[in-house]
Amino acid sequence: MPETRPQIRPATAADAPAISALWNPIIRDTVVTFNPVERDPAEIAEMIATRQAGPGAFFVAERAGALLGFASYAQFRGGLGYARCMEHTINLAPAARGQGLGPKLMTTLEDHARAAGHHIMVAAITGSNDGSVRFHAALGYVHVGTMPQVGWKFGQYHDLVLMQKTL
Repeated sequence: MPETRPQIRPATAADAPAISALWNPIIRDTVVTFNPVERDPAEIAEMIATRQAGPGAFFVAERAGALLGFASYAQFRGGLGYARCMEHTINLAPAARGQGLGPKLMTTLEDHARAAGHHIMVAAITGSNDGSVRFHAALGYVHVGTMPQVGWKFGQYHDLVLMQKTL
């Protein structure tokens, strides 16, 4: 019988088209990210390689070869003073949400970061994204600040909620 449980593994350049197909509607149609520019597969393949070269990582979740989601992290800000503080991104396909896959991806990401010697994982969340705030709080992230009106998308300003977890 074929495996039906989702599998989490390091991303490869071959995953870039599927990641692009998942990510671009989020970029184009929501304020989950303030970035208004869609990402092409070549850019994503480069991001995968860069993050996996360190510091950082890029993982995908799939079932039967179909991408269900991805999670990655990189240094929070440039410079040696931030070398142990990481920021992550996680996105799931709409059909994969609410099935426990998000926490599994985050555990994989956090375990990787911890093993690499990182100390803090940051979540930067659009203020109106209550679901993401609840998701992160359930995983032990604490609210450390809100930056009012720092994001601009769809003709309006958006708050940025910062949450963090000590690894």
